[in-house]
Amino acid sequence: MDRLTHIVNQFVLEGTPERITPLGNGLINDTYRVESAEPTAPDYVLQRINHAIFRDVPQLQRNIESVTRHIRHKLEQQGVENLDSRVLRFLPTHQGVTYWYDSEQESYWRLSLLIPRSHTVETVNAVYSECAGEAFGNFQTLLADLPDQLAETIPHFHDMEYRLQQLRDSVDADRVHRLQGVRPLVEELMGRAEAMCLAERLHREGRLPKRICHCDTKVNNMLFDDEGRVLCVIDLDTVMPSYVFSDFGDFLRTAANRGREDDPCLEAVSFDMDIFRAFTRGYLRGAAPFLLPVEREHLPYAAALFPYMQAVRFLTDYLAGDTYYKTAYPEHNLVRTRAQLQLLRSVEQRQEEMKAIIEEESES
Repeated sequence: MDRLTHIVNQFVLEGTPERITPLGNGLINDTYRVESAEPTAPDYVLQRINHAIFRDVPQLQRNIESVTRHIRHKLEQQGVENLDSRVLRFLPTHQGVTYWYDSEQESYWRLSLLIPRSHTVETVNAVYSECAGEAFGNFQTLLADLPDQLAETIPHFHDMEYRLQQLRDSVDADRVHRLQGVRPLVEELMGRAEAMCLAERLHREGRLPKRICHCDTKVNNMLFDDEGRVLCVIDLDTVMPSYVFSDFGDFLRTAANRGREDDPCLEAVSFDMDIFRAFTRGYLRGAAPFLLPVEREHLPYAAALFPYMQAVRFLTDYLAGDTYYKTAYPEHNLVRTRAQLQLLRSVEQRQEEMKAIIEEESES
């Protein structure tokens, strides 16, 4: 704890840190709540940044500073009060940057204000899905005119052509001799490759723009107040240029799956259209100020793209010897691949229904 107190004191604080305790259940970064001794001083959130994933921490923080500064400015223009509860605020160090490098432990840290009387939810239902859709749609709207050029914090993160090339490379290498047992899966995925690279083709044709997207749209990446209203979007590490499909499809891949991501029982895996309708209703409301017809038209494609992309990534890792994703047993990535393919098939069966819902919600 003395080490954590030392780290906190590298930042420009209001008050004196008194108590530091673990906060939340994040899978990427270690997070702590820092309580101040003085009752009038704010509490803070201390995070260790996982720089094995986010290699360029200074650029990562520049992205976040640019995004939060722009959102704060837009909300101020709208007359929104209590801005520190509506957008994250990161504290500078005594050197004037929003991160600190601990050379002793070779780790990067950042500190933000804790938003009081706020909480996250883990429940995925129609109510929270609609909240998420509106929150992430509004997030994109606020950033639609961001003047700064953001970097990709994880290069090629949602680049389907890149992910398919990774799979081809793993197939060609067959490094751990697993290809023979999964050829039908490879063929099924490759059979959809051209259709699933639609976004990249539309972008090259000049028809589909890149937006500033969150790229990790989960229901627990929003803060709610005590009355159940969304305060702000959090976990901004993956905010970067992408297609709107990223935020739309990525949420539905997890939230609308009636089964588990790694469900060995494929009969349990199917796509929940109630969640789709709720999230779509909220998203179209939040994103209405900027959404182009080509983006709206291809939202059903986005719902299919992300289980497909994840199946490609899981199978790539399986063929490479399970070097990226943590696995609980030798066939884990293979089970994940099959579950994602099953979800994809379920999505494909509902494409016309999705189009009808989008048309209906667009007119309401």
